[in-house]
Amino acid sequence: MKKQLEEHRRLFGNFEVVDFVDTDAIEALRGHITSDVPLKVNWTWEYGSEVAELRNLYEKGKVNQWNATTDLDWETPVSKDEWVVAPEATLMGQMCAMMGMDEATQKAAAHDELAYMLSQLLHGEQAALQLCGQLTNMCEHLDSKSYAASQVIDEARHIEVFAKFVGEKLGTIYPITPTIKFLLDELLSVDTVQKKMLGMQCLFEGIAVGIMDSLRVESRNPLLSEMLRRVEQDESRHAAFGVLSMRRVVETAAPEEMAEMEDWAYSLLETLQSSLGAHILRELGPQYGINADDFIAPVLEDPNYQKLSCEIFTHTVVPNLSRLGLITERTDHLWKAAGLGGRISTERAA
Repeated sequence: MKKQLEEHRRLFGNFEVVDFVDTDAIEALRGHITSDVPLKVNWTWEYGSEVAELRNLYEKGKVNQWNATTDLDWETPVSKDEWVVAPEATLMGQMCAMMGMDEATQKAAAHDELAYMLSQLLHGEQAALQLCGQLTNMCEHLDSKSYAASQVIDEARHIEVFAKFVGEKLGTIYPITPTIKFLLDELLSVDTVQKKMLGMQCLFEGIAVGIMDSLRVESRNPLLSEMLRRVEQDESRHAAFGVLSMRRVVETAAPEEMAEMEDWAYSLLETLQSSLGAHILRELGPQYGINADDFIAPVLEDPNYQKLSCEIFTHTVVPNLSRLGLITERTDHLWKAAGLGGRISTERAA
């Protein structure tokens, strides 16, 4: 993966950024919509519960189902004329303010950025829907299959709710970023349950929890707040599914297997973290007279941006990886250098 993305890495000051500027390459990635992926199907003849904690999570998921059509007040207005999220929580809004643009323009830019971020979450939900379908086939125990199946309906609901909110309330569903598309294709194509579980359930679901929690805290719109609260509740269960499953994996994994998973997790998250700001500026900047090349380095150097971008990883993902023993002394300095936090424990989760 690292080798394939190398040609899209660029230096901005002291920061290395995954920065797609070749429009043909971007369109080729987005146009790749059919993938031949390896998929192993595991039957099981044990229909009772074998993994109690996963069975309990499955039961919890059944109790907490909700209806995206009737459980949210879709009559709530969402306007470009209002701060949908707090001004200090939006990169584009702050950029426009710094350049002396009026408040109406700042609000419009913040509105566009929210649509952009929720669009990426929407595309991620589609990947999660497909990957959980794979897990229902690949997992060995019925408890794991059952929970993965219950997550499929969660993901279908999330696609429904984000598509409705972004499409109808915000007005624009932005295309998937090339980096996210590349990484999600990677997850859908890996051939082991362990990597699928680690990549989607522990990493992407955990990042989604971090993003949604940050947006919910800064939200000034009741519909957005309630939508995020409900989706985040589901995503927290999904991340828990990954952690509970990976605990069983790391208990018996050989040192070389642990090192491979540790390196893979770091490469995924470092790639995501190093591309986020650049993609926002390239997609939205031209609408507001912002040249991405002039602002990527200053944005990355800004302490407020560093804190915000770090929080979405350190909220859930990094602590869980650390507890699983997938951030060790060998890689801890890399995590810290990338602004992704680092190790909180040297012990594997029990």
